[in-house]
Amino acid sequence: MPSQSLRIGIAGISGRVGRLLVEEVQAAGAILAGGTARNPDAVAGLPDSTPVFSDMASLAAVSNVVIDFTHADTVVDHAQALAAHGTAWVLGTTGLSTDQTAAVHHAAQKSAVVQAANFSAGVTLVRRLAQIMGRTLPADSYDAEIVEMHHRQKVDAPSGTALAIGEAVAEGRGVTLSDVRDSGRDGHTGPRKTGAIGFAALRGGQIVGEHEVLFTSADEQITLTHRAFDRRVFATGAVRAALWANAQPAGLYGMENVLGLPSV
Repeated sequence: MPSQSLRIGIAGISGRVGRLLVEEVQAAGAILAGGTARNPDAVAGLPDSTPVFSDMASLAAVSNVVIDFTHADTVVDHAQALAAHGTAWVLGTTGLSTDQTAAVHHAAQKSAVVQAANFSAGVTLVRRLAQIMGRTLPADSYDAEIVEMHHRQKVDAPSGTALAIGEAVAEGRGVTLSDVRDSGRDGHTGPRKTGAIGFAALRGGQIVGEHEVLFTSADEQITLTHRAFDRRVFATGAVRAALWANAQPAGLYGMENVLGLPSV
């Protein structure tokens, strides 16, 4: 389907990222199908005649793809509504529970779902490189640490992106992140555990997002760094994912698929 006839809906259209998504949908030449908003009074400034719904089912019914950066609590309801209509789903919500993750997998049996903690092309490449480095550099010789910094209003730590990078390192090492994760060091913690994947979260000012992955041995250090200067990079990537997802069969995909990265 050409982008000029593709109908993209936006969950949380009145939010900070939602309004950037509106601009990026228009820039891509797609049709803004509408959006959802909890507060109808907060939708001022949207393009004229933009439909705003209070529920996902209504938005799914008029959209080919829905982009969703809302909240984990909405995921199960959104998954059911999108699956019922066969509407593709670009999902950027993080911090999902086991039940919420299961709902996403169920929706992927009915439509294309692109799920990512971060839709930046740069972060996607950092994750892939971190996975390769985790696989290549022995865990008993190279300590892996992930440092992230965000604006002072951010409520979760470590960030979803930092955890996604940690997952990539763990995948490369053939381990489960929850078994080797080490975060929130404070006080007399003892020596660093061999094979641990460490996290440090910094908060301050209005920093959009900075992530650094460090692999350190006794003889050398390798560092991967990504800095986001504008939240628009997430909106641009999500719309790119929406254009791609519309042409895909049902299934669960990531930004690696959208960018066409080879399997490792």
